[in-house]
Formats: sequence, structure tokens, C-alpha cells
Amino acid sequence: MTELPQEFKEKMKKLLGAEYEEFLKSYDQPRNFGLRVNTQKISPEEFEKLAPFHLTRIPWVENGYYYEAQDAPARHPFYHAGLYYLQEPSAMTPASRLPVNPGDRVLDLCAAPGGKATELGAKLKGRGLLVANDISASRAKALLKNIEVFGIRNAFVTNAVPGRLAEQFPGFFDKVLVDAPCSGEGMFRKDPAVAKAWDEKKPEDCAKQQKEIISRAADMLVPGGLLLYSTCTFSAEENEQVIAYLLEKRQDMELIEIPGFEGFSAGFPEAAGYASNSDLKKCVRIFPHKMAGEGHFMALLQKKAPWGNKEELTESGRTESGRTEIGRTEAGDRAGLSDIRLSKGDRRALEAFFSNVFMEMDWNEAEIRSGQVYLVPKALGQRKGIPFLRNGLYLGEIKKDRFEPSQSLAMALRMDEYAFSLNLDWQDERILRYLKGETIDVTDLGAESAKGWQLVCVNGYPLGWGKLVNGLLKNKYHPGWRMSSAGR
Repeated sequence: MTELPQEFKEKMKKLLGAEYEEFLKSYDQPRNFGLRVNTQKISPEEFEKLAPFHLTRIPWVENGYYYEAQDAPARHPFYHAGLYYLQEPSAMTPASRLPVNPGDRVLDLCAAPGGKATELGAKLKGRGLLVANDISASRAKALLKNIEVFGIRNAFVTNAVPGRLAEQFPGFFDKVLVDAPCSGEGMFRKDPAVAKAWDEKKPEDCAKQQKEIISRAADMLVPGGLLLYSTCTFSAEENEQVIAYLLEKRQDMELIEIPGFEGFSAGFPEAAGYASNSDLKKCVRIFPHKMAGEGHFMALLQKKAPWGNKEELTESGRTESGRTEIGRTEAGDRAGLSDIRLSKGDRRALEAFFSNVFMEMDWNEAEIRSGQVYLVPKALGQRKGIPFLRNGLYLGEIKKDRFEPSQSLAMALRMDEYAFSLNLDWQDERILRYLKGETIDVTDLGAESAKGWQLVCVNGYPLGWGKLVNGLLKNKYHPGWRMSSAGR
């Protein structure tokens, strides 16, 4: 059994009453392992047929699965192809309960390492905008990698405090997710080190920061927009009390129902000191003795439209008098490329490469900075003074009349969106050699006479680039992403 702090046990006994003993017994059970399918690349049904894992559906998350530890999915080529994200089952719930539609402007305010941001980005399907933020620079780097592996084309990855973002994005987002930094009480079984680091003052300290974060998040919502607040803790100070604080401070915010599941528990107004506020029962708690997952809390809020405003929300959640999605040119239409200031050689290199790319894109969104080429979502507009790691999709770099495509472009493509691809089965030993950065022989694939940039795929899903010369594929897989020699 996980060793639990005595003060924590006393608090949970008071919170749960008759359910406490059953709750305590759940810590004798092993943790659950989960993965969430990237629906931007593959459907859950297709994944079930393809993946060689022991999969069981997570009943309350439509693209979530339990797997067995022996499956080791983090070392499988499909993981490197971005077909899924490894995530604790309960932690999948918040992003699954925030109704994001293609075209929305979405903010994940505390996004690293990317478990929720990647799901929100997949829901957008390349339309609209995802701003994924984390105040930690090192954690934001991990966030960026996960967003790139998932093939998300329309992300702005930032590294700013919430107040700074709120100054730049007042009333801007249709949907905001706040998975707030917390005392982590719900993760004690998954990570006993969290239990050892806990002390009874931590929930109160966390709550002060959470109230500031959720207030800033509300500032950034459009009227009619939705805010989902979540934590992985049981503490009422960090959960219902934070929601009650926001509702008292902001008369334009209201709690709404979250799509339910039979294992969900209602919020605890009494534990938070708000027994008369029955609305707090609309909050959702996940307990490990009721569901096959760790502890979690969620609350879904909506910003009210101004009094007398008759605007109706569209399917995407945006008001009709609000913004419209920027139109994109069809594949192969290079409108806007002629307006980019380039030397003749650089222009020829860019045109030559992208004549073989069939991804839907708009060159009016292109920016070139020091030879590096980006597609920047126009929905972002001009934002100055925000520290960021990536603005849009990095396409690659122009080097002396040559264009070298990026790893992020490879991950954003489908196999049929590039003219030249090499497709190998995941059981082919060359896949692992490629992921380790080795040169591989592909003459058996009929590539002995071909040359140039090739999109390397596993079972039809891109992994990265290689350059073909006389049947040998020179490895262009991102050096920082390569597997170690011991990895599988």
C-alpha cells in the first residue's frame, strides 16, 4: 500500500465519511496505465486494428484506452509517429469534457507537458488557434515537442505568466482549459514521491496561486466562452473554494453541467464551507475507489453574454458578430508565395520542394525569419511582448538556394500529402535503425533510382525525413528525438 501522510488521511476521512475505508483500500490496488489516441491522425477503431497492445476502452473517454505495462508503448514506433499520448486515465477527462470545435480559439493556460493541449489541438483539426502556455521554460520545451509529434499545425507555444497573457488576449478565446498547479493529492498512488513531498500547508499555498490563474483565465474568455478548471487533488481549498471565489468575484461567470458518467461524484459544497451554494454540486470529482483512475476534480464555467446582447453562438462557440475563419488555399495553390521577398534561387528552392507537397495551406500565412519558414495562424494577429517557443508550424529552412524541410513539417503531413514516401512495417528492423539515426538500405522498395527528400513512414504514418542517394537513405530524423541504442 502507498504510504499516506497521516494529516491527509484524517482530512479524507472527514471528507468522505462512510466511504473512507473503501477509498483507503483503493491504495492497495495497482495503478492504471492509459493512452489516448490522436484522432487527428487515426481513428480509435483503426488504432485498435493496428496496435499490437492489450487494449481495453476507458468507458468515459471515447479515444482513451487502458494498456498493460508489458506493452511498453513508449518504445514503439507508433509512439514516435504521434498516434497516441501516454496519459493517466483520469487526467484525460478534462480535455474530453471541454467541447472544442474546429475554428475555435483555444487556450491551455498551464499546458506542460502537453497531455491536455495535444487533445485540444487534435480536436481543432488544423483550424482556428491553439495557444499552449507554461510558465516554466524547461517544461515548455517538452510541451513543444509533444505538440510537434502530434502534428498540430496551428499552435502558438508560449512561456508567460497568466497576467502577461491576459494583457495581450482580453476577451479573445472561445475555450480555455486551466489544469492548475496543485498539491497533487490525487496522484499519491501513481507517484508515491508526491505523497512524501506533501504537507498540510501545501493546499492553502496552491489555492492562492489558483485563484489568480483562474481569474486571469476568465479575463481572456469571449462572452459565451467556456472555461474548464481542473486539478489532480482532493483538497476543497483548491477545488470548490476556488470556484466559489471566482463566482463571487465575477458576476459574469456561471457554473454549468459537465457531461456525466456513472462513476463521477458531485462537488462538495459543505466541505468547501459553501453549504448553501448547491451550484457547486455541478463540479465533478473522480475518486480511485469509484473509478479505474486516480483522483481528479473538474468544473465547467461559462462567461455570460452582456445583458441585452442578442448574439447567438455558432457551432464553434463564437458569436455571429465575432470572427470568421481565415480561408485557406487549396493544395497546390501557391497564392501569396509571390509576395514573399526572396532571392531567385531561394524562391526556386521553396517552389521546387512545395510543388510536391499537397497539404492544405495558405502562403499568405507564411513568414520567413533568418531563412526559417513558418506558417503563422492569422487568427493570432499581432502579439508583441509575449515570450514564445514556437509561433505556428515551422516548415524548414532555406540554405543557399536549398530548402531543408523540418521535423515538425514531417509530423504535420499525412503520407498522401507528399509525393515521395518510403513506407515500412513497424516490425521491419529498419524502422528502429531509422529512429536511432542510422543510414538504411531501401533498394528493395524500388528506390534505387530515386533521389532527394523522402517522407519516412511506419504503416502509413510519417516519422520524419530522409535523403535518398543510390538506394541508401541518409538519415534526417531530428537528432534530439532519436532513440538510444537500448531503446525499443
